[in-house]
Amino acid sequence: MKKLFSWLPFSMLLFASFWMNANAQDPCQKWTDTPRQEEAEEAHVLYRQFLKNENYDEAFKYWQKAYELAPAADGQRPFHYMDGRDFYMRMFQKETDEAKKKEYAATILRLYDEQMRCYGNENLLMGLKVYDMFYTLRTPYPELLKTLKQAVEKGGNNTAYTILEPYAHVLAFQFKNKQMDVEEARKTHILINEIADYNIANNKEYGAYYQQAKDRLTPVLGEVEGDIFDCAFFIAKFEPLFRANHDDYEAMKYYYNKMVQQGCDESNPFVAEVKAHYEEIVSQINAEKLAAFYVENPGAHAKALYDEGKYNEALDKYEEAIKKEEGKGAETDNEVIGSYYFSMASILGRKLDRYSAGRDYALKAARLRPNWGQPYMLIGDLYAESSSSCGGEAWDHHIAVLAAIEKYAYARSIDSNVADEANEKIARYSKFKPQSEEAFMRGVQAGASVKVPCWIGETVRVSFQ
Repeated sequence: MKKLFSWLPFSMLLFASFWMNANAQDPCQKWTDTPRQEEAEEAHVLYRQFLKNENYDEAFKYWQKAYELAPAADGQRPFHYMDGRDFYMRMFQKETDEAKKKEYAATILRLYDEQMRCYGNENLLMGLKVYDMFYTLRTPYPELLKTLKQAVEKGGNNTAYTILEPYAHVLAFQFKNKQMDVEEARKTHILINEIADYNIANNKEYGAYYQQAKDRLTPVLGEVEGDIFDCAFFIAKFEPLFRANHDDYEAMKYYYNKMVQQGCDESNPFVAEVKAHYEEIVSQINAEKLAAFYVENPGAHAKALYDEGKYNEALDKYEEAIKKEEGKGAETDNEVIGSYYFSMASILGRKLDRYSAGRDYALKAARLRPNWGQPYMLIGDLYAESSSSCGGEAWDHHIAVLAAIEKYAYARSIDSNVADEANEKIARYSKFKPQSEEAFMRGVQAGASVKVPCWIGETVRVSFQ
């Protein structure tokens, strides 16, 4: 043997010797099982001391010897397996050669298996083994899946919580890549959730850890649940969640949409209940949001009240909106205030038949927005609308129409945007102007100025049909 390995560095000779002897002897051999007990104990003490001092290179050399002579140490403490895994994990994480990394990973896993064989405590060690395989060693999923199945078969409800989340990831990946069929995916899904639920309910010491594991695995399994379960599964899954929290409307929206997506009939009592409660909560939330919005935006509230036909309430809100805008000081927007006054004018004149007040507010709006024709168009409409009730004679009605036409003409002269509408209305109402015969009998000539009776009270220049 000395001749065979004479060309190798000393560390590699130790490594080769370690593997030849490790593979040849009982992995559960103790100090008392070897005639070299004193040498084994000395190697153990030395490597532990070097390890304590963080001298890992020297520690590893003596660990190799201690492990070679007595893998199980004194038979009461599994230090050689545990520390060996730590040594090889350090080597694994520093190594860049993939072949060597694979060898180190295999050694780590073998040391887990030997410790379980010689010291028991399989549930805990399987959990640690799976954790290392999944998070650090990046073991290929087909190989990892074998270990996961073995761990769950042996552990049952006592399966370590560290196994559950990796199992969920492997399940989802294998199923999505057509490497696991629906039946196995469904059974595995149910199994790992049952283990989590059992321990959450019964494991006083580690129940919280199982809950954390379930919280993490749930969204992972959610990626494939729709392909492996039907409507009944989702009703059973969502109902206790729904009963426990009626206020999470986003969750309820998800429950409803998912159940319908999975083929649940909307007439199903639970599906219908979730939908109705969701809509009720959304309605309440929207009402609260809208109320908060209206507090900050009374002008928008006024418009909403107008649309609902609540005209007096709308007027009050427009007054509030005007005060709010005026309170901005230098940032006050007169055009905004003008639009509020115009809206009030429209309500007063068109909806409440308060013509005079409507005209007053229209003129306020016009003063705040020069060259805006709409307020004058509105006044013209109010004059035209009330012309048939202005005064006691037909003459009075006709000259009231002249007042309306003059307002349309003025609006057109300052604002081209209303020109088409103004022209249309001037043409429509021109046929209601006074007739020349009627004016002659009153001694009124074309171009004369006459005062319109009733609330209008304006002086107009007479023209005829």
